[in-house]
Amino acid sequence: MTDVARLSAVAMSALVRARELSPTECTVAVLDRMAAWSPALNGFVDFDPEGALIQARAATDSMRHGSEIGPLHGVPVTVKSNQAVRGFPTRRGSRLTSTDPAIADAPLVSRLRRAGAIVVGTTTMTEQGWSATGDSPLTGATHNPWMFGRTAGGSSSGAAALAGAGCGPLHVGTDGAGSIRIPAHFCGVVGFKPTYGRVPYAPVPNNANLSHAGPITRSVHDAALMTAVLSGPHKRDPFSLPGTMSPDVQSGDLSGIRIAYSPDLGHARVDPDVARIVERALVAFIQAGAVVEHVTPSWGPGGPAIIRDMWGLDVLGFLPGDDIRASQMDAGLLACINDFDRMTAIEGINAAGRRLSYAAEVNAWFPDEDWDVIVTPSASVTAFAVGRLQPESWPQHPWDWISWAEFSYPFNLSHGPAISVPCGLSTEGLPVGLQIAGPRLGDAMVLRVAAAFLEAQPFNERPKPPGDDVRVTIPVEETEESTREAAA
Repeated sequence: MTDVARLSAVAMSALVRARELSPTECTVAVLDRMAAWSPALNGFVDFDPEGALIQARAATDSMRHGSEIGPLHGVPVTVKSNQAVRGFPTRRGSRLTSTDPAIADAPLVSRLRRAGAIVVGTTTMTEQGWSATGDSPLTGATHNPWMFGRTAGGSSSGAAALAGAGCGPLHVGTDGAGSIRIPAHFCGVVGFKPTYGRVPYAPVPNNANLSHAGPITRSVHDAALMTAVLSGPHKRDPFSLPGTMSPDVQSGDLSGIRIAYSPDLGHARVDPDVARIVERALVAFIQAGAVVEHVTPSWGPGGPAIIRDMWGLDVLGFLPGDDIRASQMDAGLLACINDFDRMTAIEGINAAGRRLSYAAEVNAWFPDEDWDVIVTPSASVTAFAVGRLQPESWPQHPWDWISWAEFSYPFNLSHGPAISVPCGLSTEGLPVGLQIAGPRLGDAMVLRVAAAFLEAQPFNERPKPPGDDVRVTIPVEETEESTREAAA
């Protein structure tokens, strides 16, 4: 049953359709693995095995009665806790959110259920998704399955940790500056941020259209399948795109594909171990037939100032209002708010204007320079200690985690697709990911190149299961509101 838990969604759904596995068998296998890993990872806000089994038995019964089944029939899935899941509170990593259960599903959750997926719970995230580490005042630290005591990354922390541990094939994440791709990089899995609007996001967050929703998986083909299920317009998201995406990924042959490779985007610091592993992985693209050239994109150095202003505008929406509420919040988030609380409306408007110019430059660069995709490291570092915003060896700052995450946000600013795929292990045995990104609406090409890479250089490493002595101490102040979530 452990092997069933590690099946891809493509394989699991095929076995269900062939009546070689039932939805109940799939769900029991995944729940058993989650129960074994969950105490060490601390990846769930709400874990609902009983509810998942009810859904699975209903899905099994529907097959006995000959009902039409969807593309994810019987496949377990988790949902990041900033997306409404009927019956669970939408906590967003914050003590200041309501404990009342959601009365309706978010659009993407409704689509998963309609496709036959089994929702097993909601996963941890940083407070309001503000950082790319794995800590929140609500649930404490989410640990990396490859090395306990190291961060799983964020803000889609629990989703990536569970995926990395082989706890089911499909996990919903969201990404405002790297929050799908960075934890995927840290945890050795695939994280795909589709083109903005490809997956409806409702209610639409008031963060300058930075946030995308997408899959965290262990396979590019699973990422494509999940994105296809989630894609298409929705009346509650005015930015959602017409049409749906195909679940199929083209052949791994990359003949004629031109790949730009930038080790630093012209400005980013990268740890030597990460740089070496990503550089070494380039041969896989060449083996698949692609042309790879080193570049320094013109738009790279202009990104840091823009994202920090946009991030400042975003976090101002979480002003605590009083000292009591402030005491319940993440200290780094408060420091970021305090640094930007004097930003004027004119400064904000000007920052938004510079962002639009930047997006136009990024998206025009691909066809103008005749590149299909660009490859970079997914982040500058491997997973560092929980409880930190920066690795100990990096310059310290009260809130600026972006200093080691300069590769992901350009494609939030530009609304283009980007994916992180694992490309090796560091000298410490921690995963390293490389990022493949493209222009807006270039999702199919990004997925094609990513699939070809993993076909040429498969990532078959697995983390060791937690020992009986590995347990997580949840470092949060126990309040009436937070005790239940911390224990989940």
